Amino acid sequence: MAAASPPPSPPHPKRPKMSSSSDPEPEPTSLSAAGADPGQPRRRYKRRKVAIILAYCGAGYQGMQKNPGARTIEGDLEEALYQAGAVPEADRAAPARYEWARAARTDKGVSAAAQVVSGRFYVDPPGFIDRLNAKLAPQIRAFGYVRVTNSFSAKKFCDRRRYVYLLPVLALDPSAHPDREAVKASAGSENQLAKCVECSERGRKVPDIMGREGKLPDSEEEKVLDTPGEETVAAHGELGDAKSVPASSVTETGLGDGVMIDLPSSGNGTEAQNAELGSNGTICSTVGSVDVIASVVAEKENNFEPADIEKERMQATNIQKENGEESPLLKNTFAYTDEVKEKFNRILKHYVGTRNFHNFTTRTKAEDPAAKRYIISFTANTVVSLDGIDFVRCEVVGQSFMLHQIRKMVGLAVAVMRNCAPESIYDVAFRKDIRLNVPTAPEVGLHLDECMFTSYNSKWMDTHEAVSIEPYAEEAEEFKIKYIFPHIAAMEHKEGAVALWLHSLNSRNYPDFRYMETTGSEAKVGAVVENMEEVQMPSNNVSE
Repeated sequence: MAAASPPPSPPHPKRPKMSSSSDPEPEPTSLSAAGADPGQPRRRYKRRKVAIILAYCGAGYQGMQKNPGARTIEGDLEEALYQAGAVPEADRAAPARYEWARAARTDKGVSAAAQVVSGRFYVDPPGFIDRLNAKLAPQIRAFGYVRVTNSFSAKKFCDRRRYVYLLPVLALDPSAHPDREAVKASAGSENQLAKCVECSERGRKVPDIMGREGKLPDSEEEKVLDTPGEETVAAHGELGDAKSVPASSVTETGLGDGVMIDLPSSGNGTEAQNAELGSNGTICSTVGSVDVIASVVAEKENNFEPADIEKERMQATNIQKENGEESPLLKNTFAYTDEVKEKFNRILKHYVGTRNFHNFTTRTKAEDPAAKRYIISFTANTVVSLDGIDFVRCEVVGQSFMLHQIRKMVGLAVAVMRNCAPESIYDVAFRKDIRLNVPTAPEVGLHLDECMFTSYNSKWMDTHEAVSIEPYAEEAEEFKIKYIFPHIAAMEHKEGAVALWLHSLNSRNYPDFRYMETTGSEAKVGAVVENMEEVQMPSNNVSE
């Protein structure tokens, strides 16, 4: 008779989900005195691999990534982690030792409402987030943290990023903030444009203008730069009259006709040191990986006499009255109608899919595999009002983005909407054999809205908390309302960041706007052939 089989063993209980609020008893491996009660004996704690969810306003910072000699979000955050007791003295200023990683690397001036960083930190005893926030500036806030797997990396495990660019509605109006050439060309016509007095009073100070037409400064212009004391830079006014403005008041100022020079804005002189001479005899700058070649108009408010300002304002009003319209300075009836929305979304749809974005970044060649990026969606369906200004919410979702890529995508889309460039320019914009100079929209309107970890959360849903902004959505929204949105509105009210940039959108600064006029159907045929060869290539090289 066969022996009876042993009774089946009970199933192993499912491992409890790791949580930042219910950590197991800490293992005695390392000491942490942060937040300890002086009257209690010091306990030993273990490092934990965690993901920290935070937000920041990029104003006054040179981007997210740590850069020697510059104030960055990462630099302040690393120091705060040390001050809060999360990083030991031996690992101070050595993030590789605690496996530091970021989900996105935002540019200078770009904000974030849901950034994620990861590493091994001492998060015990309870109250880690409060200790960390106490060491950070108010414009940088940590919302919370979650325990993650030992192999987790905020950069490698992030599936997609969502960015939002708040663009003033008037930027899509071709008659708003016209450039000097458009004003002159419209003289005497039924649609005569008025000179933008508002921007003339404010002073023309437009960064990141690109063009291929330029020249080296002559000896007199070089003497201006070498003058000790308060430096002055000559620039052309709206009507072509030469002006001089203090160099300290601008970041990038035009010299002569078609010449651009970079002036250091951070005080460390790195921008001036990075200037280099281009092969075609133009002045180039590699600051922030941006080529800067153009002419920019700079006019200081104190250079205007009150009588001149009033005279120009009256001239602008009279021109509109002659056409039976109110002055755009007094009233503008342009709105984001369904027709405008449909056209703008159609233009943004050109970016969706796998494309070679070498024309929408810097220092990345067309042959580099990293130039291929996958855009999941790009829409502009909502209008929000901030401090009396209407903004279009341009939302883009992609696997990863290169340096300045989003700002350049917005820049070219605005140029097409304003009839500065034909929509057919997208037929060649993604071709490997064609190099275009694409305008870069101001950084102030851009912010990182969310970092998504869909695959990771699905794989480890039974044992680990999800890495997501959802539990902190209310806090993130409050942060945007308190810091990010007011900064965007203030920059437009006080400095006219986007308004000034719109004056630069012309074929003189960007000769490639006329590219399709010279190539014709030949360029379109080449674009069709190349698009048929495109394949999707996921990439996690994050720059923006």
